Amino acid sequence: MRLAVFLLFIGGLFALTIGPVPSTAAPSEKSGTPLFNGKDLTGWVNVNGAPGTFFVKDGEIITTGQPTGFLRTEKQYENFILELEWKHVEPTKMANSGLFVWGDPLPALGTPYTRGIEVQILANFHTDWATSDGDIFSIWGARCTPDRPHPTRKGLERCLPSEKRTKPPGQWNHYKIIAQDGAIKLHVNGKEVSGVSKCTPRKGYLALESEGVECHFRNIRIQELPSTNPKPEEICDVARGEVNLFTGLNLDGWISDANAWKAGGGVLRCTGTTPITTAKPLGAGEVQFDWKLPAKGASELAVTAGKATTTVKLAAGTKPGAWSRAIVPIAGNGGTVQIPAVQGLELRSIFFRPATK
Repeated sequence: MRLAVFLLFIGGLFALTIGPVPSTAAPSEKSGTPLFNGKDLTGWVNVNGAPGTFFVKDGEIITTGQPTGFLRTEKQYENFILELEWKHVEPTKMANSGLFVWGDPLPALGTPYTRGIEVQILANFHTDWATSDGDIFSIWGARCTPDRPHPTRKGLERCLPSEKRTKPPGQWNHYKIIAQDGAIKLHVNGKEVSGVSKCTPRKGYLALESEGVECHFRNIRIQELPSTNPKPEEICDVARGEVNLFTGLNLDGWISDANAWKAGGGVLRCTGTTPITTAKPLGAGEVQFDWKLPAKGASELAVTAGKATTTVKLAAGTKPGAWSRAIVPIAGNGGTVQIPAVQGLELRSIFFRPATK
């Protein structure tokens, strides 16, 4: 009896000395903070989609897939554990979507996508270079090193999963993404299958992708982890209040003669001889857009913003027929923006950025 009491006393003294033993258990599916409240898109930004491209119904974020684009978080994240469920509904045809990690706030030049690391959300598609089972890869200027070299395309920055664990369309899949110090590990339905490291950037926005078909997301939660102090060049651009001016599907918000401009697939095309103008005046700030002219023909645009006209020229090193990015200032009290009619002109990713006060 005295020995038992003595041992209890020693055990208690030892516990007081070293403190509680930290838990090493992996987070459960209910750990972390909700990124989606189940009711609306509070905390998210529809970057370059139409108003209805992403919507909430029955506790799910649903994308129609039209146009291609992305819905991003309002804040940036660095190191974290993210969990979500997703499902495609297209039964047989290829169904595409994705989760963008460490992305910029706006699309990369000439594309509807952000620069970042994509965690694939795909169904009904398998080739020798891509699968529907949890690929991870760099897109549009981001860089990463796959955990395993690509089996068929040397140097391709895409990690194929070690095994097939995704469920078919109509069933929910669970992803757990562990992002730490520039490395990402993906768990599909309870098991790690793919990963990348040495990612650049390694701090930025998270985004859900719209890419052609309906896709559903729910139970999105995040547990932030301590910072590992990324360098400035490893951090994505910061949003500056940009407002999307083009739905990617129609001419809502713009005025022009009938048949002078056509919209679709995220691109606005000039097909006539009448300029196109914003339907409402904009305040002081600037308009940013990507533009492309045919390889043979004009190589500059005279864009009127408010009371001033700015001649937009191809960026240095850009060849005619390639995408270029323009930034046009709107001074004073602002005004409408008018883009001239040039046969074959294509525009995309049109944003207004208000002046900072």
